[in-house]
Amino acid sequence: MAKKSGGGGCLVVVLVLALLGFGYYKWQHGSSSAPPDGADTGGGSGRYVALGDSYTSSPRTGRQAGTPAGCQRSDDNYPHLVSARLKPAQFADVSCGGATTAHLTAPQKTDNGTNPAQLDAVTKDTTLVTLGIGGNDVGFFAYAAGCATAHSTASPCRDKLTAGGHDQLAERIDAAAPKVGAVLDRIHDKAPKAKVVVVGYPTVLPDGDGCWPVLPFGSGDIAYFREALGKLNKMLEDQADSHRAGYADTATPGKGHDVCSASDTRWVEGLLPASPAAPLHPNARGEQGMADAVLAVLKLP
Repeated sequence: MAKKSGGGGCLVVVLVLALLGFGYYKWQHGSSSAPPDGADTGGGSGRYVALGDSYTSSPRTGRQAGTPAGCQRSDDNYPHLVSARLKPAQFADVSCGGATTAHLTAPQKTDNGTNPAQLDAVTKDTTLVTLGIGGNDVGFFAYAAGCATAHSTASPCRDKLTAGGHDQLAERIDAAAPKVGAVLDRIHDKAPKAKVVVVGYPTVLPDGDGCWPVLPFGSGDIAYFREALGKLNKMLEDQADSHRAGYADTATPGKGHDVCSASDTRWVEGLLPASPAAPLHPNARGEQGMADAVLAVLKLP
């Protein structure tokens, strides 16, 4: 009887180790997923439409692409890089800095022109759509200016945003989820043949306490925002999974390329960019990394 019990214990250990190993594999290799099968895009066929905010439009990394100029859309952002690899018959990048989910269905006024509702570019002939949205719904970058502190362990933003027992960022992420889901449904309605890929946000903040005073955010705020960005990406992944879309994980390949990494390896610039980019936004290297993640999901490395 004792021998039989020992065998059962070994089985439990094996199962636990297997589950832990699977979890480690997922953590190491990310959680990208391919979109359901749809029409082909590339080689002179199909229509690719890119929707998104400034992490998609990529301000200041290249030459201005398209109008309005106020969207700060660069010609070396990940949609342009993906399009250059795919070579579709038609390509429309309508991403715009500052966009929220509301600007996918309504015009967006910028300081230099108005961007039409982004979903207007999605037609019945569209065969591929990438979507990078959600950060401005949550308001990450609007809070950044108020987080700077002279104390390396302070957390002024976390203290403010979690006062009274309510985590404002977590609540905003939850509120954005059905909006992202509704957008994905609209895309499928407008372009039933299209493959749809939700593109997550790359790793902005490092593990650990950060790099104060180079990035003048205290360790408490670094941990708070790092966790919130993880929740945002998980929400985007969940919405993609439940609304017939693929998900391009850019956070896992972006680890070690955060704002605190060396200037010749980082994907995301700090408050004082060392390479052409907007503060706390991807540089050209980061946009290439994001493009590689999208191409991998499309099985085009």
